[in-house]
Amino acid sequence: MNKAKIYVKTGCPWCEEALAFLDSKKIPYEKIVVSGNPAAMNEMIELSGQSKAPTLDWNGEVLADFGVDELVPFLKARDVL
Repeated sequence: MNKAKIYVKTGCPWCEEALAFLDSKKIPYEKIVVSGNPAAMNEMIELSGQSKAPTLDWNGEVLADFGVDELVPFLKARDVL
């Protein structure tokens, strides 16, 4: 498994919640802050078709604009939880 990429915005409560959840489950990820970073923002938009965070790239499968309630079934469906 490649390390997941999670695109986040500064001050986003859903982003902080998602990061805390991944940390609590010891799931490795690469955090990419899109705030003030046009290249990263464009990468996230190209990947997901939208500009809302958090956005997760899980080995090419994308979960965009989510909370932990959406993250849990996404990860369970991939046998991560």
